Amino acid sequence: MSPAVLDRILSKLPRQEDNRLLVGFANKDDAAVFLIAENLALVQTADFFTPIVDDPYLFGQIAAANALSDVYAMGGQPMTALTLVCYPENGDPDVLEQILAGGIEKMMEANCIVVGGHTIRDSDIKFGYSVTGTVNPAQVWSNDGARPGDVLLLTKPLGTGLIATAIRSGKAKSKWVEAATETMCLLNRDAADALKTLERAIHSATDITGFGFMGHAWEMATASRVSLRFNHKRFEFLEGSLECARKGFLAGGLAKNREFIGDCLHFSSKVPDEIQQILFDPQTSGGLLVAVDSNYADAACDLLSEKGCSCMRIGEAIEKTSPLLEVT
Repeated sequence: MSPAVLDRILSKLPRQEDNRLLVGFANKDDAAVFLIAENLALVQTADFFTPIVDDPYLFGQIAAANALSDVYAMGGQPMTALTLVCYPENGDPDVLEQILAGGIEKMMEANCIVVGGHTIRDSDIKFGYSVTGTVNPAQVWSNDGARPGDVLLLTKPLGTGLIATAIRSGKAKSKWVEAATETMCLLNRDAADALKTLERAIHSATDITGFGFMGHAWEMATASRVSLRFNHKRFEFLEGSLECARKGFLAGGLAKNREFIGDCLHFSSKVPDEIQQILFDPQTSGGLLVAVDSNYADAACDLLSEKGCSCMRIGEAIEKTSPLLEVT
């Protein structure tokens, strides 16, 4: 479903009021946060999708890492997960076993316990999880806290949607698939743990998934009432993704993401077309986009590097202006 349609539907739904709901869907954040005690809140999310790689075991791992990512993006620690499975009635049970095995291995890596789930018959395979985590309510990250002067960091390269499209077309090179699979299987846990040590220096955070980099950047800018400015030369892209963009291996959601942003974004004439495409590319298990106090930006990059995580210093938050987003 396109972001525009979903946004229109959600805007018509009644808003339930409860003082214990610290983060709901008002700002289109990554997960909900619900207060259950003075120093304890639940983080809740759900995500599932169709296979994006041919290997069922790796698909299970990617789906798990993707679902867990929303909890990490809120500053939380995953605790339990419920499996969500749609599977053909006559599908190969061995394939389903491999998907489940890959998923549970990644959940074990995250110290998150799979406690059950639900399975239905469907013509297409779909797999993912509903994940519940915990967080101290005083340490919640959300997408509405970016401030003018903040430095914007990104922790994973972009381009998974383009490469997944090339895989479906039978045109992806093996080294592209390996690089994309590696980054999609990588938990955002280490990046989140590194940044948590900076405490209140992290003003805002979100993970980059189906709405593409620019879609999630727009959500942060809108929720925070600031504008975001990016330097296209500071981004890192997965091997093969630029070539995929030039050859037109564009995921179906890319055009919808671009349409949704519309006039809120301005590209400098210096930004190549293929980079513009990648910035709208729907991502799976993408990295964290973080707005950090400029006085702590160097420390944040050092901490991420010590954990073996990427750290791209891609831009800054500025006073709200028009357009809301700019790429130079």
